[in-house]
Amino acid sequence: MSEPTPETTPTASEQDLTDRGSNRSQRPQSQAFREFVAADWAPRAEPDVARDPVADHAARRRESISATFAGDRLVVPAGGLKVRSNDTDYRFRPHSAFAHLTGLGSDEEPDAVLVLHPEDSGHEAVLYFRPLAARDTEEFYADARYGEFWVGARPTLAELETRTGLRCAHIDELRDALAKDAGQVRLRVVPGSDAAVEALVEEIRGEATEEADDALAEALSELRLVKDPWEVEQLRAAVAASVEGFADIVRALPDAVAHRRGERVIEGVFGAKAREEGNGIGYDTIAAAGDHATTLHWIRNDGAVRAGELVLVDAGVEVDSLYTADVTRTLPVDGTFTDIQRTIYTAVLDAADAAFAVARPGLKFRDLHTAALEVLADRLERWGLLPVEAAVAITPEGQQHRRWMPHGTSHHLGLDVHDCAQARREMYLDAELVPGMVFTIEPGLYFKADDLAIPPEYRGIGVRIEDDVLVTADGVENLSAALPRRPEDVEAWMASLAR
Repeated sequence: MSEPTPETTPTASEQDLTDRGSNRSQRPQSQAFREFVAADWAPRAEPDVARDPVADHAARRRESISATFAGDRLVVPAGGLKVRSNDTDYRFRPHSAFAHLTGLGSDEEPDAVLVLHPEDSGHEAVLYFRPLAARDTEEFYADARYGEFWVGARPTLAELETRTGLRCAHIDELRDALAKDAGQVRLRVVPGSDAAVEALVEEIRGEATEEADDALAEALSELRLVKDPWEVEQLRAAVAASVEGFADIVRALPDAVAHRRGERVIEGVFGAKAREEGNGIGYDTIAAAGDHATTLHWIRNDGAVRAGELVLVDAGVEVDSLYTADVTRTLPVDGTFTDIQRTIYTAVLDAADAAFAVARPGLKFRDLHTAALEVLADRLERWGLLPVEAAVAITPEGQQHRRWMPHGTSHHLGLDVHDCAQARREMYLDAELVPGMVFTIEPGLYFKADDLAIPPEYRGIGVRIEDDVLVTADGVENLSAALPRRPEDVEAWMASLAR
């Protein structure tokens, strides 16, 4: 991987410690080079730019947040590049609130800031970002983070205006724009989005107003609780790509069994599909074989995959718009469930089906969890694993069944895999389901290998079944229904892919 050099070469005693990482480089520094590299380039081809399909939806979202904070100046940063190691950065992903209000996804646009400036009739939305630099600038050839020579051409102000419908301005104008009417207009910034922008806001307003900023983050999170039709289509696309990824996993199971770190084989196969069909994975893939499946967020994925065991795969493709699927299937490695595996799997499936059966507009979100846990507690009692009756276990004073099902059954899904996480309790757990909500249903049972409270045949088995669900006018639609769920269907599906 290449790297730039500084324009000057100070002596060892003069060079600042932070500059020493560029000592490896050999970029020319002469004036002759600067003049030569800036000359004799063909005119840029005019890009074929059109208004993004999401632009009208994003405008309606901005109108909604504008009405909530009339008279305030709202600052929504995309965030900046984050260092991975020394002078290399992680692939950029904008803050979800920024993506939601602008419609920009994928790797657009580091350091950009959306500002909603108050007006008599609402707000004027302006997008401040770093546009394409001219070829006679140092940025063009020398800036490894932003320069066209290094990372490709950036959009111009006019291009993003066309795509988003937003007025666009150079990022250098941001400070003066935020300082306008300072002391007269309340300034709010999304907390945790961009430390540099937050510091600038604090400097301008001269005081910390955490409560005001938290209210903005809360409102932006709650704005995403109900998806518009464009968002639903993005989620459908994410799920469809994920279904393809799971099929690829099944085809690759023989390779996984043959490799000493077969979990990595599974992770890699799904990751390849995610990059081919979308922006990448929506979260770190869980490829958990055997006892690893009893660790809820097993992402190390360095274990073997053995015939006769189960492998729990929790994975989702994030499409270019940044909407992600979140699907889990627990698969018998050799294509057939053993009797005890089938028993545990069926209990989890029945719990999921119980949540599906009650899910409809008007039901409280928390009741999905209750419906699933009642089934699991009943099975645990039948198997003689509970120290008390199921009816006692599910009371607030009991909860003994949660030893084997410690997580929630559902969470909202969208731009974030755990979407809308900053919403108020009354808008999330205690809220009624309404059409357009998208969430998961994902009960599980996890019997650790060293759990002496259960018989040996249960130990080392973890099962989770997770589907992505859209609330409709009269019920719910399982967006991930294309992936088999019943054990006999899973076996038949795996057999068909093995041919």
